Amino acid sequence: MKIPLVIRSILIGFGVSTIGVSIWAVLVMNIPGSWSVLLMAIILIFYWMYFSGKWAPSNTQEFRRICIRRIKLKRSVWVLGLCAAFLIALLLNTGLMLTFRIVEFQPEVFKNLSLINDLSPLLSWSIIIGVSMTAGVCEEIGYRGYLQKPLELKYGPVVAIFISTIIFLVIHIHQAWLISILVPAFIISFMIGYLAYATNSLLPGIIAHVSWDIVMSSYWWSDVIGTFEYKPISMTGIDSHFFIIVSVVLLSILLFIVVIRKLLKLKMQNSVE
Repeated sequence: MKIPLVIRSILIGFGVSTIGVSIWAVLVMNIPGSWSVLLMAIILIFYWMYFSGKWAPSNTQEFRRICIRRIKLKRSVWVLGLCAAFLIALLLNTGLMLTFRIVEFQPEVFKNLSLINDLSPLLSWSIIIGVSMTAGVCEEIGYRGYLQKPLELKYGPVVAIFISTIIFLVIHIHQAWLISILVPAFIISFMIGYLAYATNSLLPGIIAHVSWDIVMSSYWWSDVIGTFEYKPISMTGIDSHFFIIVSVVLLSILLFIVVIRKLLKLKMQNSVE
C-alpha cells in the first residue's frame, strides 16, 4: 500500500492484461488454430469470472468486483453503449483511411500478420478471432478496468482516462505501425475509456475492441479481406472518397458525443435513484 496509486494501478492493469495475452500466445504457438481459439474461449470465461470477483482470495474479491465494473446493464444503457461501440469501431477504421489519404499507406509497416494470408480460411480466421477476442477481453479488463477504475475514484474520469490511454499506447509502442497513427489511436483509446466510465461497464468497450481488432487483423494487418489501395490526396487531389471519409469521421465523432451525453445523463439519474 506504500506504492502510489498511479504506479500500483499501472502495474496491476498491465499484469492483468498480460496474463491473458500471454496465455493466448502460448496456445496459438502450440495448438492448431481452431482448437486454440476454442480453448482460449474457455480460459477467457474463467479469466472473466476470477477477475470479476469469483473465488479466493476473499480479501481481494471486493477490489476485483469494483474493477470489473457493472455486468448487468439496463436496456437503455445497453442500447446506447452498443451504439457508442459501433461508432468507435467505425471511427477507428475511417480514421485510418483518412490518415492514409494524408500520408501514404505503408503495407510493409502495417502488414505484421501477413503470414496468415497463405493459410487456409479456417486457420486464418481462427487466428484473427483468437487475437481479437483475447485482446478485446484482456486489454479492456486490464486497462479500462483494473488500471482506470481505481484512478477514477480518486482523481476523476478525465485524469484516469488520460493515464489509461497513455499506458495503453505505450504498451503498443513496439508495433512499428503505431507511430504513423498515433493521433487517431489516442482519440480512440480515450473514447473507449470514456465509454467505460459513462456506462460503468466494460462490456460495450469489449465489443468495440473485439470488432475493431477483427477488421484490423483481416484488413490492415493482413490481406485476408483486402487491402487499402488509395493514394494520398497530394497525389490524387481531393476526390469523392476523401470527402466521404471526412464526413463519416466528423459525423461519427458528433454522434459519439451525443450518445455519451445521454449515457452520462442516465448514469446521473441512476446514481440519484
